[in-house]
Amino acid sequence: MAERGICGSKDLFSCSICLEILSDPVSIPCGHNFCMKCSRSCWDSKDVYSCPQCRGTFTSKPDLRRNTLLDEVVKSVKATKLFLHYAGSGDVECDFCTGKKLRAVKSCLTCLVSFCETHGQPHSEITTLKKHKLINATKNLQQKLCTQHEKTVEVFCKSDQTCICLLCMLAEHKGHESVELETE
Repeated sequence: MAERGICGSKDLFSCSICLEILSDPVSIPCGHNFCMKCSRSCWDSKDVYSCPQCRGTFTSKPDLRRNTLLDEVVKSVKATKLFLHYAGSGDVECDFCTGKKLRAVKSCLTCLVSFCETHGQPHSEITTLKKHKLINATKNLQQKLCTQHEKTVEVFCKSDQTCICLLCMLAEHKGHESVELETE
């Protein structure tokens, strides 16, 4: 139960300056936490010091000391891989997630879907799904299919300089020089 709370709370351990997981976290007098590097760069060459989050002001530049407890908690949670990685711009989204989509880690050329670690579990546990062709998450899965046979493109025809499926190789490209797609 506690894992579920931490797992969805990447924001709890994020620096509001760089928006990444806290690295070498420091606490400032108002109680907010930031990366040491972000705090320093935020206050370089300023006369007035204020919290980047709540805008509370300080009469002098706060003495930045590493928050060792928070640092250990962040390291511990990172080690258990409990942070959820939501899909951002340019990322492949999980086809199974509802609501806010997680970043896909694998795509299945048999199912023609992409999935996050959680939704990909069946492909590593169920015998029939273990035989599916998995690749690193990729967009445009339809482009990985032969338009003529609706089969996965697995071969590169060197003679015609094109990607083909096994049925194409046996029919239209018979006798052509070809190699496995990964090899090419």
